Amino acid sequence: MTDGSKYLPYSSRKGNESIVYFTRDLSADGLRKLYARINQHITGKTAVKLHTGEPHGPNIIPRPWVKSLIENDIPGAHIVETNAYYEGGRYTTEQHREAIKVNGWTFAPVDIMDEDGTAMIPVKGGHHFKEMSVGKNMLNYDSLLVLTHFKGHAMGGFGGSVKNIGIGCADGRIGKAMIHTTPGQPDQWDICKEEFMERMTESAKATVDYFAPHISFINVMRNMSVSCDCEGVAAEPVVTPNVGILASLDILAIDSASVDLVYAMPEHFNHDLVERIESRHGHRQLTYMKELGMGNDRYVLIDTDNGDSRIYPADAVKGVKPFEG
Repeated sequence: MTDGSKYLPYSSRKGNESIVYFTRDLSADGLRKLYARINQHITGKTAVKLHTGEPHGPNIIPRPWVKSLIENDIPGAHIVETNAYYEGGRYTTEQHREAIKVNGWTFAPVDIMDEDGTAMIPVKGGHHFKEMSVGKNMLNYDSLLVLTHFKGHAMGGFGGSVKNIGIGCADGRIGKAMIHTTPGQPDQWDICKEEFMERMTESAKATVDYFAPHISFINVMRNMSVSCDCEGVAAEPVVTPNVGILASLDILAIDSASVDLVYAMPEHFNHDLVERIESRHGHRQLTYMKELGMGNDRYVLIDTDNGDSRIYPADAVKGVKPFEG
C-alpha cells in the first residue's frame, strides 16, 4: 500500500515478526533497562543520535536520563547531531553549540557531524537516491544508538527512528536539501507527502546499512506534541498521553509498534496525533521501509514490566492517563 494517509492494521500485514521490548517506566531506570535488551551489537566507538532540540525546547528527552545511560552503560559515547536546514537556533555550528549548551547537553561530548564537512554513503536499492550526503564525522563511529523522542512532525506526520536518522544524519546543507527541496525552485519545503517519506526513508536506510549490525533503536513515547522538537518553544501543546519506552534491533518494527500504540488509544486521546500522521501521509514511512527490506512491520511486543510476557498495543496503552504538563 503506497497511500500514506491510510493506516494498515496489524491483521493486514504479512511476514516475519521482530522483537520489540516495552516498559511503562518513563525514567532513567526504564531507559537503561530497555537499552540492556538491545545493546549486544553496540561495540567500539559509539554515537548516540538524539534530537538535542531548539533552545529551551520543552519536550526533548530529559537530559538526566541520557546522562545516566551514557555514564553507566556507554561510557565514552558521543551524542551526535547535524546542523538544521532552516534558519533558527541550530542553523550554523556556532548557533547549534549554543543551543546544545542552553539545553543542558553538557555531560558528554557532542559531535556536530557536519561541522567539518560531508561524506556520501550508498543508498542500496533506492528509487530516489543512489547515495546520501551525511555529516562526515559519522564515519568515525563503529556503532550507533538511535535514541528517539517519538512525537508528531510538521512534514513527516510522526517523528520516529526513521526521521531521527533520515533527517538527523543528513548534513544541514546538501543531504537535507536532497530530501526536502526540488533543485531550481524557490520553495525550500516543496517535497512532501509520499515523496518526502520515501526520500527520508532512503536516507535512513543509508545510515542503517552503514552501521548494520551495530545499530539499535529506542523510542521514548513521552511529551508527544504533534510538533517536532525542531519547533522548540513554538511546539503545539501536548494532548496525547504518555505511554512508555520501546526498544528493538529492527527500525521498522519499533516505528510500527509506536504508531500502533498511538492508534490503540481511545479516540479522545489520539485524535490530534492521528490527524497529524494521516494528513501528512506519514504511514508511507512504514510501507516504504517494508518495500526496501529494512525490517518487519509485524512484531512480538514484550512487556518487560511483567515477566517478559507478550502483550498487544491495546494492553500497552490500557489505563493511560490524560497528559499533565
